[in-house]
Amino acid sequence: MMRIFVPGLLLVLGLAAGIAAGIVFAPPAVEENAAETSAPAIGGQRGGQTEFVRLNNQFVVPVVARDRVAAMVLISLSVEVRLGTADAVYAREPKLRDGFLQVMFDHANRGGFDGAFTDANSMDVLRRMLMEVARGLLGEDVRGVLITEIARQDL
Repeated sequence: MMRIFVPGLLLVLGLAAGIAAGIVFAPPAVEENAAETSAPAIGGQRGGQTEFVRLNNQFVVPVVARDRVAAMVLISLSVEVRLGTADAVYAREPKLRDGFLQVMFDHANRGGFDGAFTDANSMDVLRRMLMEVARGLLGEDVRGVLITEIARQDL
């Protein structure tokens, strides 16, 4: 009984400490207003005024290997939207978070967070899938989904 309890307790305490450290040491949120974009964003949008909506909490994604949690990935996201539509993001944030989490779980299950998980191709695949979810919920006002922070902690 103790052989299972102690490692499980250490896992939970380590995860809680990691999340707490991420929250405590996270840089303060900076609201970005009316930024001009001249380069194409994911989805082919060009130009126009946009604003960035930082989602309030990090996403915690378990990486499972051999039927056990081998690592945890922490991800922070922001959504780039047409100027004046930030309220729509906050109004739909629970649905956005649910959809984004499902995409990240699927990405993890396909091995997307294994090895060199931050290489350009892997990140582009993840961004495209996140963009599909955001566009499905918010429509054409979404200009992009930005991965602002990502960290993997092996257990």
